[in-house]
Amino acid sequence: MQQRNADRTRTRILAAATEEFAARGIAGARVSRIAEVADCNKAMLYAYYGNKDALFDAVFTAFVDAYLDEVGFDAADLPAYAGRVFDYFEAHPDHLRLSTWYRLERPEGEPLAAILAVNASRLEELRRGQRRREVPRDFTAVSLLSLIQAIATSWSSMNPEYGTEGLPEASRRRAVVMAVRKILR
Repeated sequence: MQQRNADRTRTRILAAATEEFAARGIAGARVSRIAEVADCNKAMLYAYYGNKDALFDAVFTAFVDAYLDEVGFDAADLPAYAGRVFDYFEAHPDHLRLSTWYRLERPEGEPLAAILAVNASRLEELRRGQRRREVPRDFTAVSLLSLIQAIATSWSSMNPEYGTEGLPEASRRRAVVMAVRKILR
């Protein structure tokens, strides 16, 4: 019984922390707000996660795992991958904000194992596809993955004044998939 309560508490903490970090970033997040929303005390939060940075790492690792489960990666069909990335961040704007905060506030921090692993896997799959000539060699694997990620998230990162609200989601998604097809030619 005690273990299930601990698991539920950790789940509540991660959910509250995801919301807090997505809204305010690492520097702006407050452990006291996370504990209050999670209905636990700060001492318990620190006992489970150590400190605010370690809690952010746990939140970000959980986001990466959820992202990978839903989006996957297939070097043989990069336009479809870009479409799935677009879909994921349209459905989970809080995760895009987490990713943005991570890049803004941790540019020179200790790399997260989850990020290193996923990048190594995707880049190796792209390189393997390039060696087999299934993936164009016009770009390095790193450049190609960077371009695809940027294209897939481009609509989500536009300033509101740009006027994308009038453009239906299906049209924006179609533009993402077409753009990736074009860079692969």
